This record gives sequence, structure tokens and C-alpha cells, in this order.
Amino acid sequence: MEYFLQQLINGIALGSIYGLIAIGYTMVYGIIGMINFAHGDVFMVGAFIALISFLGLMAVGVTFVPLALILVLVVAMLLTSAWGWTIERVAYRPLRSSFRLAPLITAIGMSIALQNFMQVAQGARVKPLQPVITGRFEMFAGDNFAVTLSNIQILIVVTTIVLMAVFWLIIDRTSLGRSLRACEQDRMMAALCGVNVDRTISLTFVMGAALAAVAGLLYLLYYGVIDFFIGFIVGIKAFTAAVLGGIGSLPGAMLGGLIIGLIETFWSAYFTIEYKDVAAFSMLALVLIFFPSGLLGRPEVEKV
Repeated sequence: MEYFLQQLINGIALGSIYGLIAIGYTMVYGIIGMINFAHGDVFMVGAFIALISFLGLMAVGVTFVPLALILVLVVAMLLTSAWGWTIERVAYRPLRSSFRLAPLITAIGMSIALQNFMQVAQGARVKPLQPVITGRFEMFAGDNFAVTLSNIQILIVVTTIVLMAVFWLIIDRTSLGRSLRACEQDRMMAALCGVNVDRTISLTFVMGAALAAVAGLLYLLYYGVIDFFIGFIVGIKAFTAAVLGGIGSLPGAMLGGLIIGLIETFWSAYFTIEYKDVAAFSMLALVLIFFPSGLLGRPEVEKV
């Protein structure tokens, strides 16, 4: 029982990171109906920006951890958001009225470009970071196993909950949220009603990239090592989470992230670790067979 609870804690922490990235996929799809396959690499860029920022702060003598974390978070979110804005302007806006396959191909090309740029700029070797947030709480101990909750896991879960609450307030209570919902329902009618559709779509990419930067920072703090290829692996899993929960639904993206994280963690704990990805993608296939719109998604209605 103790081992099960420990893996449950680990799975929730990992699933929270997947959920933050999945929100970026689901927001873009909800507004313009396209999949931003470069989003995983935006997460990777955010992780590298966070690492470089940490190393830079340490070099100038900023060793107070809370201050360093705040500065790194601000820098990572700002610079990664700029990448998200650039991707929208370069890869999506010129092709928004083109046939559906064109933006997909461009997004894949942007993903490859980001991977290779980071490989050339930072090298192909993994980049480590010494533990920044240490310490853990022992919840209770069994006969042979002690269930612990680390400070970084607490930070991951609390950050995810706070960001979900903030995004819900933005979408539900602000003029930007009303613009987002209007563009999701009908972009042409939203434009006729005075909504700046281009700016709204750009802000969608910016917000998704900012969340990816937070996820990149949390991933770096949690695992302590990154490389130029993590964006592809983690991005595919986050996309799977978005589809699993119902792409276009923010709660669905977080639910899907938690499910993927739990499946991956429990499979690694109780079965062979080599097939943990197979288990996660198999669950996606089963859900799409019985729930084609995902767990919390709504069936699309064809407008005539």
C-alpha cells in the first residue's frame, strides 16, 4: 500500500507537468482548430532558458533560492512567450486560410528547426542542474517502505493549481476571455462584433508558451537534467493528454495530463519500464474508440 501511494504522488507530479503543456495544445486548437506540433519544443526552449538563467544568476552571486526562482520564472516566461508569438506570426498566420495540411507541415518544420537550433547552440549532450529545491516530508512509514512527499513535488502541484485557477479567472471573467470564447465559437462573427481576432490568436500562443515555460522550469527542477530532444518526447505525451481529456477543453487537458502521468508512473513501477509509453498511447486508443471526443470534450457540430 505504501509503494502504491508513493507512485500515486509521483504520478500526480508528473501529470501536472504534462497538463500544463497540454493546455497550450488545447488552447490553440480551440481557437483556430489547428495543432501546434512545435509546442513541445517551445517547452524545451523554456527549459533551456530557465537553465541558462539559473547559471547566469549563480555566476553573478544570486544564491537566494526564492529570489532566483522568481527571476528565472519571469525571464523564462517572457522569452518563451516571444518564441510562441514568433511561431504564430511565421508558421500560422500566413497559412491560416490555406488548406489544413499546410500549417501542420509548417509546425513540424518549426519543431525540427527549434530542435536543431538548440542542439547547435547548446550541444547534444545532456545539461545537468544541481538540486535547487531539496527536502522532503515523510508522510508515514510502513514495514518496509516510507511514503515521502518532496518539496519540489509540492511546488509542482501548487503551481499547477494556482495557474489553473488564474486561467479560469482570465477566461471566465475578463474581456480577453470573452474574446477567446468568441473566437472559439465563430471567428468571423467575433471580428464583426469588434474582436481583434489576430491579436486574440497571438495572445493564445503567448499564453500557451508561457505555461510551457513554467512546465519547462518545473521539469528542470524535478529531474535536474535536460537535452535538446525532450521537447519531442514530452510534447507528444502532452498532446496525447490533450486528446485524451478532450482537445479544446482546459479541464480536459489537465485531466488527460494527470491520467498519462499516472499510467506512465504506475506502469514503470509495477511492469517493465520499456513499455510505459506503449501503455499510455494504448489508453489513448481505447478512449478514442469509446469516447471519440475525449473524456471531457464536446462533439463538433458542423455549421451549415
